[in-house]
Amino acid sequence: MDVGELLTFKPEMAVKRAQEEEEEEKERPGRKRSRLESRGLGPQPPAATTHPTVTNARTRQIVEEKLQQLEQQEDPETDEGPLDESKLKKMILGFEKRVLKNQELRIKFPDDPRKFMESEIELNDAIEELHVVATVPELYPVLVEVGTVKSLLALLSHDNTDIAIATVDLLQEMTEVEDLQDDSGAEALIEGLLEGQVITILVHNLQRLEETQKQEADGVHNTLGIIENLAEVRPEICGEAGPGGLLAWLLKRLRAKLPFDANKLYASEILAICVQSHEENRRLLGEMDGIDVLLQQLAVYKRHDPSTSEEQEMMENLFDTLCSCLMLLANRDLFLRGEGLQLMNLMLREKKLSRNGALRVLDHALTGAEGADNCNKFVEILGLRTIFPLFMKTPGKHGKKGLTKDQHEEHVVSIIMSLLRNCRPNQRTRLINKFTENDHEKVDRLLELHFKYLEKVLATNYALEEQAKAENLDEDDLYLRRLDGGLFSLQLVDYIMLDVCATGPPSIKRRVLKILNLRNASVKTIKNIMREYASNLGDTSSSEAQAEEQDRILDLLDKFQNT
Repeated sequence: MDVGELLTFKPEMAVKRAQEEEEEEKERPGRKRSRLESRGLGPQPPAATTHPTVTNARTRQIVEEKLQQLEQQEDPETDEGPLDESKLKKMILGFEKRVLKNQELRIKFPDDPRKFMESEIELNDAIEELHVVATVPELYPVLVEVGTVKSLLALLSHDNTDIAIATVDLLQEMTEVEDLQDDSGAEALIEGLLEGQVITILVHNLQRLEETQKQEADGVHNTLGIIENLAEVRPEICGEAGPGGLLAWLLKRLRAKLPFDANKLYASEILAICVQSHEENRRLLGEMDGIDVLLQQLAVYKRHDPSTSEEQEMMENLFDTLCSCLMLLANRDLFLRGEGLQLMNLMLREKKLSRNGALRVLDHALTGAEGADNCNKFVEILGLRTIFPLFMKTPGKHGKKGLTKDQHEEHVVSIIMSLLRNCRPNQRTRLINKFTENDHEKVDRLLELHFKYLEKVLATNYALEEQAKAENLDEDDLYLRRLDGGLFSLQLVDYIMLDVCATGPPSIKRRVLKILNLRNASVKTIKNIMREYASNLGDTSSSEAQAEEQDRILDLLDKFQNT
């Protein structure tokens, strides 16, 4: 009998007992459950009499035959030394023998776990022995070739969760290979797992694990580890998160009223990964009331800082997820209806660690023409009283992972620019009037930021002259590096300056010209920056919207010159 044929044989699994029978057992008064029973291994009362089907009888016969053949093939001697293909196949034979033996006993004695308890202990030991394979990833193709990967995936659905958890632990270690992308053996393993619908099977197993028990909580953590390992190598597998049920499970886990732990942190990280670059996941998350779930979880940090660095990391993951979701128009409406603006506004006023994330979320919610409704609502809830103090005085970096001063200023001026672009006339008037308050102090601050970032851009341009020659950079690369070097913030500041000068009271422009003259600066600098900005708006989702925005900037330039 060919060894490969033996290893690839997969008999039918036993039919699970009816759920109603199990519930009746659990609810029987006066009956105490032992630890073995809680794992599905203890004695159970006999179920209603059933007659074995022909299929089960035939399956038992086939399993017995294959088991006898495996016993004949298995070599009782164990060779020492490094693992090679020959030794691996012998190990796999022993593993498959225990799988088949366990299946046979479960089929023969479905109502008496004592009969197959020992076989499950042996199967668990066989799974543990396979951990050595994780040290030799070049042998992974052998596992795929002989069907062991399919066997492992089948064990993830084993009735005994201890077996499923042991399998999860093995797969987590096998997928945690350094330079996974460059290893052809690991590539074969990943292909085998994906062909076997690993995400869907893992999620199905997650749904039955109880995290109140440490072993099962560890199983949840290792399951998320497998998903993270696969997503690093194959980001496209995140597209299966929605259909496979992963998004729904992650939201449920975040919502669960359990103390903060490593699994909640991991769940927030996986959720952020899933929505980061997959628009379909963002849409599905919104349809699952995911925006409300995120806002509810973040509301805890409105007046209280996270108690540990791990909890702070989870909070940042939730903010990252929310920012990604707000790139979709439908989710901005959900954010507005869920009073997300009010929550972010309160976070900014409370001056806790959540202020950094709230500022980023506001920037995403208000930007672009799609943010018009949020912009008008933000002014209505007195958001101007919150954002302008942050504009006037940039706070220091809050926490190790907080925003730098430059990042903070970029978000604030981006929010103000979005308000100028999107607000209706009444709200816009309230916004413009802010620049005339207290003897035009906000105009003074605009010019202060203009000169700060102009100086940074000039320094960046000088440094790039040498790099451009050495690295042979094209115009697009140079422009991107200039944006990173302060040009983007300078464009935002000058856009605001141009708009308030062209559409606000004449006193604003007089104040701007006065300060420029005092600093021996020229208005041409602002005009050149805005012309470059207009010409580099880039491809947008609508060329019509792009042309409209370019016309608006050129119109502001004309008004600025003629007022």
